[in-house]
Amino acid sequence: MDKQERIRFMTVEDIEAVLHVEEHSFSVPWSRTAFTNELTNNQFARYVVYEVDEHVVGYCGVWVVYDEAHITNIAVLPEYRGGKRGEALLAYIMEFAKLMGAKKMTLEVRVSNEVAQRLYRKYGFQDGGIRKNYYTDNLEDALVMWVMLNEHE
Repeated sequence: MDKQERIRFMTVEDIEAVLHVEEHSFSVPWSRTAFTNELTNNQFARYVVYEVDEHVVGYCGVWVVYDEAHITNIAVLPEYRGGKRGEALLAYIMEFAKLMGAKKMTLEVRVSNEVAQRLYRKYGFQDGGIRKNYYTDNLEDALVMWVMLNEHE
């Protein structure tokens, strides 16, 4: 039987599952409090989850402030990577940001994360600079990337 896969907006009920994705994706995962605040207090934040057979296997967050969007996090459980789910999340959130009026989008990615950088470049992101010692776990630099949303169709 085929798996049922979909992307939908995240709710507070999804936080436990998203924390599981966080813990298996990042060396310094966000806290329950951080996600609760994003969903209940941050008027600029929107999060989506990727479900396989009604189980959350990935998620993506974005802040849309006026005409700029900033991807906060994007992650997929390791056992679900390689199936274009991260790409689907990225494409979905880019379309959503455009619908919300964003003209450009930015994100930070570890300078060592070449897989993610290739995905972002596939969607038109370009290098915008370096944030020195950005990641608190090992002080790795972050590559800032930008894309003009109306130029990438």
